[in-house]
Amino acid sequence: MKSGSVVLARIQQADGQLKPRPVIVLTAVPPFSDLVVCAVSSQLKHECSGFDEIIATGDADFATSGLKVDSLIRLGIVATIPKSAIMGELGEISTTRLQGLRSRLAHRIEAG
Repeated sequence: MKSGSVVLARIQQADGQLKPRPVIVLTAVPPFSDLVVCAVSSQLKHECSGFDEIIATGDADFATSGLKVDSLIRLGIVATIPKSAIMGELGEISTTRLQGLRSRLAHRIEAG
């Protein structure tokens, strides 16, 4: 598993339950190889314009992502999870898309 991987992970929900959810690996955090991930949702209506990103069936990297429907990559929902939370790998996004996601997230953090 590497940066840009789309994986299914056990993610804690607001009610405390752990549920399998698709996430994108943004980077690994040494020394324990925890993963910084962002959420993926089929609820496109929650898009934060200019920050989140939609990956659509017509996009060049959609087929390799392993996603089944147009999905929203939610940069506002970021978590650090242990590798043990990963249930399986679905696919991967393009390097270009990953770089854009990282850039927007870094810019937002720097802007405060």
